[in-house]
Amino acid sequence: MSINNFVRQEAIKILCEEFKKNNHIDPELYKKYDIKRGLRNADGTGVPAGLTLICNVHGFIISEGERVPMDGELIYRGIDVVDIVKDITKNKRFGFEETIYLLLFGDLPTADELDYFNQVLASYRDLPANFVEDVLLKTPSRDIMNKLASSVLSLYTYDNDPDNTSIESELCKSIEIIARMPNIMVNAYQAKRRAYDNESLFLHPVNPNESIAESILSALRPDRMYTEEEAQLLDLCLVLHAEHGGGNNSTFTCRVLTSSATDCYSAYAGAIGSLKGPRHGGANIKVIQMTELIKRDVENWTNADQVAEYLNKIMLKQAGDMSGLIYGMGHAVYTKSDPRAIILRKNAVELAEGTEYENEFKLLTIIEELAPGIIAAHKGDGKTVSANVDLYSGLVYKMLGIPEDLFTALFAVSRISGWSAHRMEEILTSKRIIRPAYRAISELRPYISLDAR
Repeated sequence: MSINNFVRQEAIKILCEEFKKNNHIDPELYKKYDIKRGLRNADGTGVPAGLTLICNVHGFIISEGERVPMDGELIYRGIDVVDIVKDITKNKRFGFEETIYLLLFGDLPTADELDYFNQVLASYRDLPANFVEDVLLKTPSRDIMNKLASSVLSLYTYDNDPDNTSIESELCKSIEIIARMPNIMVNAYQAKRRAYDNESLFLHPVNPNESIAESILSALRPDRMYTEEEAQLLDLCLVLHAEHGGGNNSTFTCRVLTSSATDCYSAYAGAIGSLKGPRHGGANIKVIQMTELIKRDVENWTNADQVAEYLNKIMLKQAGDMSGLIYGMGHAVYTKSDPRAIILRKNAVELAEGTEYENEFKLLTIIEELAPGIIAAHKGDGKTVSANVDLYSGLVYKMLGIPEDLFTALFAVSRISGWSAHRMEEILTSKRIIRPAYRAISELRPYISLDAR
């Protein structure tokens, strides 16, 4: 018996209702059994799941059992990211490669060590023979994050010893993937442009003398031209997104998969899938979409009173995407401030001055100023809320001429360095599969034979 599309759709609706009927869990039961949904405590803090040397994300202190807000801190291997940024911006040099080295090996490289490491990274940038044609061009994807994940999985078939999880092998594989991710991302985007946007495709050869940030801009632009200021700003974004502790969703995903002793390609592909979600890495796109709606619906979107009125409507689910969320505001750990947002805001204003993006930057600063009070008025939970990195990162990418398709993919290109460090730490120090418990609340009942139902 064949089923046409209309009948199939109606059948799915009926089956969905059956599913909902038999899969409802009363939210009160989570309180009754003290279940920490999302592995989060009632105050929003994460449930401790491990120890790490790699990163510390600090956004509050506990005083007499109460969570006290503080200015946020992001610490890479014991070094404040603010200090890293100060040095690389003062000396007008690229810092992402140094950050990768720090995260992987646990210490800052000397000048000679950094130069050698850069040479090693550059030597791995080229993709395997026929990879671009067979993996990227023949099977293009509308979504670059999905293509990144499938491409990383495809690298497994090009590895002569893919299931070797020794530290030596893992280190080699991680450096190789870190070096290749930008190339995969840009070529996947080019394939998407041709297949789905009806635009011309152009593929540039790798230039080993460019930094990772330079290579991305060079590969994206038809004429390969970019300014030093543009490349250094993109490099700064990569530094700030490289790592954010073992508890963030994508890194924890990587560690969970690693704990099962699976191969690195599967673990990193899983992390990419996690990062894609709008509750995680996809949030910067949501900020851009939100600001576009504000620009469309607010008569004067540089007027604070009119923007405030619209933000109140967002909270009431009467405007925006009707989610009730002001994107780019709030964080699971940071309270008074997100250091990444502060750094990006400072650099974004310099790039925006005197350009078509100046008013858009002003809109973001208005949102940052007004949203905490508006959120507090609607929620009434007393939580301190500040802008997070996503509020400004999308605009920075936009000003650099980077297409929206690549906003989250750039996040992955940066965060693969943190994932690699955590994967190797999990292999070296944990040696136990991660397996939290779920409490079953269904009652036992007898099986009824088919003819008696």
